Amino acid sequence: MDNIKKFCAEFIGTFVLVLFACGTATVVGCNGAEPNGAYILTALAFGLVIVAMAYSIGNVSGCHINPAVSIGVLLTGGMTVTEFFLYIIAQFAGATAGAAVLGALVGFDTSLGANGLYDNSIIKSLIIECILTFVFVLVILSVTSKKKYEKFAGLIIGFTLTLVHIFGIYFTGTSVNPARSFGPAIFKGGDALSSYWVFLVAPLVGGALAAVVFKALIKSKDAE
Repeated sequence: MDNIKKFCAEFIGTFVLVLFACGTATVVGCNGAEPNGAYILTALAFGLVIVAMAYSIGNVSGCHINPAVSIGVLLTGGMTVTEFFLYIIAQFAGATAGAAVLGALVGFDTSLGANGLYDNSIIKSLIIECILTFVFVLVILSVTSKKKYEKFAGLIIGFTLTLVHIFGIYFTGTSVNPARSFGPAIFKGGDALSSYWVFLVAPLVGGALAAVVFKALIKSKDAE
């Protein structure tokens, strides 16, 4: 029963993330090359969704709603391998459903908040997404490991995701989440789908690196 609840929570959280945050990027016409109001609104939407979900489903599943977060939690001993794959399935299903609803509402010929390569460079895109995800997941692992941050963890994580988007939208549209990128990509097809592997690999590597650094520096220091 607990696993079913966690699955449902992760599905709902990722569904909301794609529908509301990618939806905001779509309806306000966010273009990474233009740091305007739409750019800021999109960054805020991603951060605010995380805050809302953290304080609603956080006590059920931890509100990962992101495979990169889940791999970080797995590698730091916070979940089992079985739970990890359960979360991944729920996250990808939720993102797909969110993108499907978004497309039905605004049209599948819109951007749907899909990600794209920076400067048509796979290497540059891999590097920026890895760095962005590393920072995001490191913050999550750090604040959720300390009881004194418990009440404010959702806010801290939400603000961090907003920051990551403010910087990263210009480059790739900011993924830092393989599930969030998957939903829009499968409905957009074309370049969004062919380059999707970048937004699968880089965030997972960034999340794994964050787990390594957390265990080596932050967690070990707390234990002293």
